[in-house]
Amino acid sequence: MQNDNNNEFEYSGKVISGFAMLGVMLLLALLILVLNLFVPDGLQYIAYWGTCLAACAEIFILSGFFILQPNQAKVMIFFGKYKGTFRQTGFFWANPFVSKKSISLRIRNMDIAPIKVNDKIGNPVMIGMVLVWKVKDTYRAVFDVDDNSASEGKASAGTSGDSVARALNSFVGIQSDAALREVTGKYAYDEETGRHDEITLRSDGDEINEQLQSKLNERLSMAGIEVVEARLNYLAYAPEIAAVMLRRQQASAIISAREKIVEGAVSMVKMALDQLNAEHIVELDEEKKATMVSNLLVVLCADEPAQPVLNTGTLYQ
Repeated sequence: MQNDNNNEFEYSGKVISGFAMLGVMLLLALLILVLNLFVPDGLQYIAYWGTCLAACAEIFILSGFFILQPNQAKVMIFFGKYKGTFRQTGFFWANPFVSKKSISLRIRNMDIAPIKVNDKIGNPVMIGMVLVWKVKDTYRAVFDVDDNSASEGKASAGTSGDSVARALNSFVGIQSDAALREVTGKYAYDEETGRHDEITLRSDGDEINEQLQSKLNERLSMAGIEVVEARLNYLAYAPEIAAVMLRRQQASAIISAREKIVEGAVSMVKMALDQLNAEHIVELDEEKKATMVSNLLVVLCADEPAQPVLNTGTLYQ
């Protein structure tokens, strides 16, 4: 029955076991032997024409054999007309006038080499991905996708199955490049300073991968291809701005670390003043408190250990 969503349907023509047809070929070979060895001399014309017919039948039968392995299919074409897709595995024989284009239904990997793309804010980044895909609709994969090398007049040796595979690989590669550029251009490489509410390429990989898969399925469905998985496997700033962006990231990291240090130092100073007041260890006026706070912050926030200075005079001089 034909699928309403596409033009693919199962082949309903006559398909015979290949081993049964091998038996027929063996019988024809025995017939040829009998005609040439046991026919009387007066009936040589019968032996001649019988041998010719049997040999032609052997050649006709021999050209109809084909083998299908698991997750492979044959697209059956009779004088240019699509007759269906045959998916059963084994050794078979079908009408030799029906051409049989092989197509693989197995899962395939494709490593999309890193390409240079501008992100949302214009920074050039290098981004690559791994794509896992398979053929879902054999009709579209065979009849809706053309081989670029053939259309450009380039010589291409190989079977029809090789031509289909080459056309699909070329189509998937070009469309994957286009989808990767489209998705990358919607997002910034990294979050802008002080903003944590937007999706970025570096920190939201799962969301980016989902959008890539959705976009690729949308683009590749026209060729009967289903995307099993699409995920980024390479992400970096382009070489011309990598050094500058590294310094920017280092500066952001230093600022974040300083903020934590200052936050902790202020908390410690407050705790020290509260304990001094609570235990009445020493009475400090506002000027002395300011001096103490300044000294504590210098000690707590300095990159290097502070050198102590001992005051041998009175505190109130």
